[in-house]
Amino acid sequence: MSASASASSTSGSGARSDSAWAPLARPVFRALWIAQFVSNIGTWMQTVGAQWLLLGHGATMVTLVQTASSLPIVLLALPSGVLADRFDRRGLLLVAQFAMFAVSAVLTVLAFADALSAVPLLVLTFLLGCGTALMGPSWQAIQPELVEREQLGQASALGAVNMNLARAVGPALGGVVVAAAGAGWVFGFNALSFLGIAAVLLLWHRPKTTVPAAERERLLTALYAGRRYVWNAPGIRRVLLRTALFIPGAAALWSLLPLIAADSLGMGSGGYGLLLGAVGSGAVGGAFALPWLRRRLGVNGILAAGAVVFALVLLVLATVHVTWLAVLVLLPAGVAWIGVLSTLNAAVQTRLPGWVRARGLAVYLLVFQGGQAVAAPVWGALVQWLGLTTALLTGAAVLLLGALTLRRWRLYGTEGIDPTLSDHWPTPPLVFVPGPSDGPVLVSVVYRVAPDDGPAFVEAMDNVARSRRRTGALTWGLFQDGNEPGRFIENYLVGSWAEHLAQHHNRLTTTDRAFEDRARALLLPGTGPEVTHAFDAATVGPVH
Repeated sequence: MSASASASSTSGSGARSDSAWAPLARPVFRALWIAQFVSNIGTWMQTVGAQWLLLGHGATMVTLVQTASSLPIVLLALPSGVLADRFDRRGLLLVAQFAMFAVSAVLTVLAFADALSAVPLLVLTFLLGCGTALMGPSWQAIQPELVEREQLGQASALGAVNMNLARAVGPALGGVVVAAAGAGWVFGFNALSFLGIAAVLLLWHRPKTTVPAAERERLLTALYAGRRYVWNAPGIRRVLLRTALFIPGAAALWSLLPLIAADSLGMGSGGYGLLLGAVGSGAVGGAFALPWLRRRLGVNGILAAGAVVFALVLLVLATVHVTWLAVLVLLPAGVAWIGVLSTLNAAVQTRLPGWVRARGLAVYLLVFQGGQAVAAPVWGALVQWLGLTTALLTGAAVLLLGALTLRRWRLYGTEGIDPTLSDHWPTPPLVFVPGPSDGPVLVSVVYRVAPDDGPAFVEAMDNVARSRRRTGALTWGLFQDGNEPGRFIENYLVGSWAEHLAQHHNRLTTTDRAFEDRARALLLPGTGPEVTHAFDAATVGPVH
């Protein structure tokens, strides 16, 4: 890869832009995809080594490996999302890679010194999870810089293929290495794998993006802005709900698979790797089938089918103790896993605008990883209390109940959703120049509509209200003049002048503009919105 390769350049592969493989024609995306594949293999080898070392410490201790890996996302996802939206994402990714290399190196040294007991292993696994938490939002947020927006769905699917190809190779390889040479070697390979991603990032000349000082968010303000955006984005909230209804039940498979291999099937570490490899192989095959499945089932059909298939797999694993059958049923589990996760990830990616993308993805990762972190020890405790069979059957029941809720809580369609920037508000004409921290700012907009169009206008302003709140409004209200029925006054409060400037130039999307146009189409001919800006008099002082 040329060090000066642009993310928007194409290779000579001739891949069509609508092909499933089209993103791989982008040199930077391709190089990062390959480096990530090697790193994912190392991660799965590390997981096999860690879980197998803890098998003698009880079911709960084994499932805590997944908790130690996932819990940092719960604690750090939102701050990591803020950092990724505020600072250079490439720099944050480099910091995460070198930090994880250092932690893995310590893990390797302790393993070779035969000084790796359960507690240090879990602590170091937790620290590796912290690196993943720092990396996650930045990694997801740079995808639109590497491929065209129209290819984000393919890029998301290729990311899932990457992880599941690694799942097909890494666990089996890790199981063989652990059995033949010990866990230290898998930890050592994982440490070296982080350096590959770091090398590609160092060669990537990412265009610098700067935000004017007057519009730059403070850390706590940025954290609140991300939470406010997600809360006022119904499409994003619905994706999070579907994620929360699927992940805890699905986590039963990932948490209990080591116990299924050892206790139910009497297999060694190599056999455990074989089971994980079967899931990964199914997921890779599922990636090829996804376009066909989307055409036949639609996004909600994929979510329903994925949950049902996963539940049936858990049911079979709970009641049948035949190795070849277990391997066979794990193949459709992989198909279901990649189908659900690719659908949810693409639904988030296509809805988020650039200014809050990392924070929105951080919330998604928080729900995704948090569901696994919380559910894993619950499944482990259930095994110790009621047995492996009961735990697997309970997981199947949870998944089936989640599938039934799709009748009421479906994913919304993406028709008409365009998160590209729309800088369509004119600069406010003020007689003085406020400072960035001046505020709060009360924005008032007067509209005049025909009295008969009043109800339609109020209904159209519902979407405008959510747009205002997503982009910075702390409060919002729409009022009707008591003396003039067709005169409406919109008032909303923004925390500072910097926040309002960000609304003007960095936050509004094409979708937000469409909502405004729909409401303004009802205005009386020859009239337009009359906008005023008012400041806290005690803060700004007299204007001369």
